[in-house]
Amino acid sequence: MNTDFAKEWLEAWNSHDLDKIMEHYSENIDFVSPIIQQMGINAEGKISNKSDLKDYFSKALQKYPDLHFELYHELKGANSTVLFYRSVNNSFSAEYMELNNEGKVSKVRAHYKFEK
Repeated sequence: MNTDFAKEWLEAWNSHDLDKIMEHYSENIDFVSPIIQQMGINAEGKISNKSDLKDYFSKALQKYPDLHFELYHELKGANSTVLFYRSVNNSFSAEYMELNNEGKVSKVRAHYKFEK
């Protein structure tokens, strides 16, 4: 069974409602993803503030208008979670997320299985 966080995060993404998506993230963010690199946002694949994260998510939603996440597993840790789901271009994805004291995501490491 998935937590409220996982359910709400997934619903926000699948609704493509940028404001609802952003509600899950803290002002201080450490977000790393190979999609950041692929989209040419920056070579390090890293975003470190909420404003840039919102810009990135907005561009991603425009680039992938049919984006839909299908959650397979949620793995719980101490103040963290890993969501394993199907996402961009039907690829498998896993996101490690650390949550702050307010339950907001403060650190993300996104991983993808890219088909060749």
